[in-house]
Amino acid sequence: MLFKKKKDIVGIDIGSSAVKVVQLRESKGIYYLVNLGVSPLPSEAIVDNSLMDPGVVSDTIRKLLESMKIKSKGAATSISGHSVIIRKIQLPIMTEEEVDSSIQFEAEQYIPFDVSEVNLDFQIIGPDPKDPSQMNVVLVAAKRDYVDDYISVLQDAGLNPAVLDVDCFAVENMFEAGYGFEEGQVVSLIDMGATALSVNILKSGVSVFTRDIQGGGELINEELQKRLGLSSEDAELAKLGSEVEGTDPRSVAEVVSDAVENLAQEVQRSVDFFSATATHDRVDKVFVTGGASKSPGLKEALERRLKLPIDFIDTFRGVVVKEDDFDADYLKEIGPLMSVATGLAMRRVGDK
Repeated sequence: MLFKKKKDIVGIDIGSSAVKVVQLRESKGIYYLVNLGVSPLPSEAIVDNSLMDPGVVSDTIRKLLESMKIKSKGAATSISGHSVIIRKIQLPIMTEEEVDSSIQFEAEQYIPFDVSEVNLDFQIIGPDPKDPSQMNVVLVAAKRDYVDDYISVLQDAGLNPAVLDVDCFAVENMFEAGYGFEEGQVVSLIDMGATALSVNILKSGVSVFTRDIQGGGELINEELQKRLGLSSEDAELAKLGSEVEGTDPRSVAEVVSDAVENLAQEVQRSVDFFSATATHDRVDKVFVTGGASKSPGLKEALERRLKLPIDFIDTFRGVVVKEDDFDADYLKEIGPLMSVATGLAMRRVGDK
């Protein structure tokens, strides 16, 4: 139906350590923050992006939505990890309908999975600047059983899955709403979660390089446990700067510094690889977000390794927030955790 209003949907980021929910209201292209919430997950519920205990995850989502008094049933969520493949490919100039009918055949040469076992999607970027007879297309493939698991979790929580996105594209969506993209500028968006980090490099607002890396904030906790003999609870406290009985603050600082350096090195490898394969393009600026982005010394380690300006993303920069409804300090503190969920909440039913 022409001019049919696209319904607002709830953004639900199912992370390895917590479920994050953001609800926005869109009016005339402006987003308004309606609600947000976080609920922790047991450490064994999700391992390597795989749902090990889907019942616990769906119960957590349902209880969180009930506590937030959210009635909306439409939901957007996202996936990432080794079961998701993102490739930029070239195809002869054709219509979207022609790509749709041939993408399964084209995908066989680009993905390491059996095409019959994956869900495929694509986005046409536009003609290739170097060869007008070709066009650039972003191809996304995700294992079907992996996708089905996430859809089932939402359905079991009483929701209607409306949009399935990829984590790094959800962050990109949130960033574009708040910052926009300059023509010709190359920026890197880095989302640092509890167990993984993603690197998305964009030129003029178009994704040209993506990489998911296993290892995030939990890496710091694991090193504190292994090297200082701390429990998981004490490791989390020590990482956040709290004094833990029986530990030397200098030893804690050394372990945290080493782990943060390893994370920064992984980011550097990704940026270096992009620079080596992109003939003329170099990253101009790096933006970081995610729960692990505020780890002590991380910003300095990235600046030292990349020799580039590093900024923390203001998640709600592209959203109107009523001061009477939300505490500004709380939003600033929780913002890095909510980047993916905010980008998902900006999706609408019918979005590609």
